[in-house]
Amino acid sequence: MKVAVYYSNNDVRIEERPVPRINDGEILVKMMASGICGTDVMQWYRQKKAPRVLGHEMAGEIVEVGKGVDNFKTGDRVFVSHHVPCYNCRYCVNANYTACEALHTGNYEPGGFSEYIRVPAQNVKYGTFILPDNMTYEEATMIEPLACVVAGQKQIEIKRGQTILVIGSGMSGLIHIQMAKSKGAKVVATDINKYRLDKALEFGADHVFNADEYSVEKLKEINKGSLADHIIICAGAKSAIDNAIASVDRKGKILFFAVPEGDISIPSTRFWRDEITATFSYGAAPDDLKIAMEMIQSGMINVKKMITHRLPLSDIQKGFKLVSEAKESLKVVIIPD
Repeated sequence: MKVAVYYSNNDVRIEERPVPRINDGEILVKMMASGICGTDVMQWYRQKKAPRVLGHEMAGEIVEVGKGVDNFKTGDRVFVSHHVPCYNCRYCVNANYTACEALHTGNYEPGGFSEYIRVPAQNVKYGTFILPDNMTYEEATMIEPLACVVAGQKQIEIKRGQTILVIGSGMSGLIHIQMAKSKGAKVVATDINKYRLDKALEFGADHVFNADEYSVEKLKEINKGSLADHIIICAGAKSAIDNAIASVDRKGKILFFAVPEGDISIPSTRFWRDEITATFSYGAAPDDLKIAMEMIQSGMINVKKMITHRLPLSDIQKGFKLVSEAKESLKVVIIPD
């Protein structure tokens, strides 16, 4: 079978490997669509473990079922989560599923950018979901990124009437915009790319600013003299952090949905005096995935319009170029040849 092996953003090679053999309790899935995530092109993060087959936003068709699997059958259309908790450790017992070691270390084999994927028993049990009839495979690749947004926004508790500043209007930023608007918030968005600023308006932002021209004074002009109640950082530039810290109001929260390569410095005295919270979000739990599926199925979050490119597996290098350049693309989905 064909697999796409990541060596660097500019070196993703199509190689041949044997189709994985499944064990009891496992399933074999034929990849029908697999999204390229923004984290896939974080070269400083990914290259440490290269070469490897990436891809964690995968939907496909079950082509083989192992002994003991009773709730799935061949031909089922499924979304499969790459990371699942164990539900037994002290983190899981306290519902802190994304802190579970199993969630951080588990994965399917060899990765979503492959013609066939072996799904381990734990992922079959907790991370495999039958797709609704009205959901395409391509739309299903958005379940995981949407679930991550669901998990992230739980931490900042957005309420109706609040002002939310979303820094970075790529795919994740646009999902955050849609979700914050669904909760009745006012949303201000920034980016350095005009294409993405236009998309931010299209997906519901009330105001947008080019990040290079953004200032606290401009935020106050459109927000009745106030700073933002909460900030969601969806960009890894240092300027994004600086703008977030300068723009957050007292008792506000800054959600680091994206992170820079280096360490972060914060003005601790101001954070103490104004009781500002900085929080980070990594991944999603199975319950978040279920919520995301329902949002896509109901049309509450429009993911179809966010898919801008569909490329065959053999042309995945072009996909990585599109995502890493971040010009006029949002979601790039890989499909079989």
